[in-house]
Amino acid sequence: MTDTFLSARWENLIMANYAVDPGLLQPYLPHGVELDLFNDKAYVSLVGFMFKRTSLFHIPIPFFGSFEEINLRFYVKRQDADSIKRGVVFINETVPYKAVAWLANALYKEHYISIPTKHMITAGDAFKKIRYEWKINNTWNHLAVNALAETAPMLPGSMEEFIFEHYYGYTKLDDAHSQEYKVNHPLWQVHKVVDYDVDCNFGLMYGNDFAFLAHHNPDSVFLAEGSPVTVKWKRTRF
Repeated sequence: MTDTFLSARWENLIMANYAVDPGLLQPYLPHGVELDLFNDKAYVSLVGFMFKRTSLFHIPIPFFGSFEEINLRFYVKRQDADSIKRGVVFINETVPYKAVAWLANALYKEHYISIPTKHMITAGDAFKKIRYEWKINNTWNHLAVNALAETAPMLPGSMEEFIFEHYYGYTKLDDAHSQEYKVNHPLWQVHKVVDYDVDCNFGLMYGNDFAFLAHHNPDSVFLAEGSPVTVKWKRTRF
């Protein structure tokens, strides 16, 4: 059996990043990993992107191949022998299809929910406008940016590199066990964000611990072009 479980394109990834008290994230921290900090600060990111051309074990999934995903994640690292693996932990992931949410929860042991979503993407020669929306309790929330159409590489050591360059997913199975999986993609190009708009009921979406974020502006907002990605079938339990 192939080692690649999922292949897809992730496109137009918006990351709205909020510095938070590291203590807030401790209850969500899987066993065996520690918080990954940038300039001594812990961050959570509200993320929106397009999930396209989805295949499982190289078999295209025609009815669920393209959709929006919205998630809230934070950043961790794991010492594994002589290497440090940098990854993310998801508080919640939102997709529009119940079948996709069920499959991801069953196989990844993640925290997916299914609610209505939609998007608007307008691309011109000079500017690009991206808007993701999701409906919860009959109210549409959104995450949107206006950005320059031109792309550029991320600068080494930059905040953008920190946010985007995490290639492992970590899941808390219980207080003593965690699961690790690997995501592969090339280094992404990024757009300069000119302005943004975030309207998210964090408390309703992600719980009372994160409700205060609805009243705070993000510390930074980034937009990456995206690329093909693959997710390995292998899971490491530790």
